[in-house]
Amino acid sequence: MIDIEYHLPARSSLVIILLTNALLQISFFIIVSSSSAYAKHLGGSSTFSGLVIGVPLSMSGIALIPLMKYDQGKYSRPLHVCCGFMAFGHVLYGLAYHANFLYLILLGRMVQGVGFTFFMYTKRYCSDARIVGIRRRTTLAGYLVLGQGAGMSAGPFFGGLLYKVGFKNSVFNGYSAPGWVMAGVWIAFWVAATFLYEDVQDAPRHESIELPTVNVMIPVPDDQSKQPKESSSRPSSPPVQSPPSPPPPPMEHESFRTTPQQRGVIFCMCWFAMSCFFILGAWEANIPVYGSSILSSLHWSPYAAGNFLALGGAATMPFLLLNLFAARRTQDRSILALGTGLGLAGLILALILFRGHMVNVHYAGLFVCWFLVALGFNLATTCTLSLLSKQLPPSWNARTSLAIQYSNFTGRVTGSVWGGSGVHVGMRNYIGLEVAIVGIGGLLFTTLWRELKAKTG
Repeated sequence: MIDIEYHLPARSSLVIILLTNALLQISFFIIVSSSSAYAKHLGGSSTFSGLVIGVPLSMSGIALIPLMKYDQGKYSRPLHVCCGFMAFGHVLYGLAYHANFLYLILLGRMVQGVGFTFFMYTKRYCSDARIVGIRRRTTLAGYLVLGQGAGMSAGPFFGGLLYKVGFKNSVFNGYSAPGWVMAGVWIAFWVAATFLYEDVQDAPRHESIELPTVNVMIPVPDDQSKQPKESSSRPSSPPVQSPPSPPPPPMEHESFRTTPQQRGVIFCMCWFAMSCFFILGAWEANIPVYGSSILSSLHWSPYAAGNFLALGGAATMPFLLLNLFAARRTQDRSILALGTGLGLAGLILALILFRGHMVNVHYAGLFVCWFLVALGFNLATTCTLSLLSKQLPPSWNARTSLAIQYSNFTGRVTGSVWGGSGVHVGMRNYIGLEVAIVGIGGLLFTTLWRELKAKTG
């Protein structure tokens, strides 16, 4: 008999959810290495390329609430919406070169933004009390972060590799190829997911979808053995059949009220969800811009920038794999502290390297900074939702998933725009803001350290 705290969903369905997360990450990152050059070719700027990377998640934020009213507390409908919009959005992105229309790449990414809403559903799935035990939620969150790291590595690499295709064809070329290739991948995956994914059970209403459905076998009591022995002087009478006791009411937790400390923990997790993705998004958008700017001696092409981003992402993978095993025995707050510390070390090192007016940083120094930032803030994102799911009632999982995802979206959008403007505002100012954001998180973290304790696993 499997302990409820270690319960996991059906393997095929879990694999589909984790693969969807990985494909979403690849789709998000595959245009990072060449979007700046693509935008400039069509008449845009580096700041516009930051908008192309980040603004689609604004569309995700707009589409998320209506989609949650349509999902019926399940995941199949959002999964089909995700696959359809991702495929169509990539087609529009690929058509922009042939149409010679700058805003078509932005429109394509905004259509993809509807598909990016499934980021929230992957997080909610991995903390859904109906299918995931409390001691498996951080572990599954670790798999999501592993897919995040894989996307951060594979996306820029394949985007840069496809850039090498060249420009002999006005339809399929170095700029448009990521769109066409990913459109085909999403269509093939859509077909596979239709046959392999098995949804969760029905729920009577949206607010109660997070309740665990556990079948507990209760032995039927022997009525005669429970009856007291009667005196032989009294005539025996037939036993009175007592009416069955009503089932216990569902634990809706409607009367649950958060304490000030719990509200502080919620705000702290939302802040870290925002700040981690702000910094990651800023660096992903900034590195190709900085590497190709006249202020740098690197003189990177989109292919070289993609390789650099991919190499940093690949270097984090062994540590993210190790995190899958460490998460089973490590407190969420300890993972958060370790990840934030590593990321902050990368930012401080970058501030030192960009000292004074010098903006020309060598490859090795920039790589170390990027590796620490990518590893640290990816690790820190492991526990933002899983920790809340362990401290709050199951019926709160939908709203906490929504809060964390909106924080992620906010960080991605603003971070991508900030990263695209990094060279313009000055690299020290660009990094200094990120250090300040982490500093605020550190203050919240140390203040709420005792309240951040939760079950491991």
